Amino acid sequence: MCKFSTVNCQLSTVNREPPAKILIQPMRGFKTIIFLFISNAFMTFAWYGHLKFKDFSWGKNLGLFSIILISWGLAFFEYLFQVPANRAGFKEDGGPYTLVQLKTIQEAITLTVFMAFTMIFFKEEKLAWNHLVGFGFLVAAVFFVFKKW
Repeated sequence: MCKFSTVNCQLSTVNREPPAKILIQPMRGFKTIIFLFISNAFMTFAWYGHLKFKDFSWGKNLGLFSIILISWGLAFFEYLFQVPANRAGFKEDGGPYTLVQLKTIQEAITLTVFMAFTMIFFKEEKLAWNHLVGFGFLVAAVFFVFKKW
């Protein structure tokens, strides 16, 4: 027996999901991906951004400990997005992704963000054909992880 409109009952019957879940899961998946992109931007700057500090007057004389503290500060912002991303996306918390799918998405996003970061901030680094092939294999990994066999 349906308490809602006929449209909701039909959606619920066809998809075997409550009507609210049909709308919420895609939004949680979208939020997860957006937050993982933001998180990975902070992570990439924390891990590799300090390699460019010497190019700025304020960073020329920074010691290793100072650089570590700055990187930790950036990593804090990474976690402000990474933890909510995984919680929103995890299937057992109402999200659309399994743990393995979340990790695979995160790795693909990490490589995408890293490649963009490299092309923008490390112009002397050239991406070669083998880098693109490796990226292609990662895309293939995403396909295989998400494919229902």
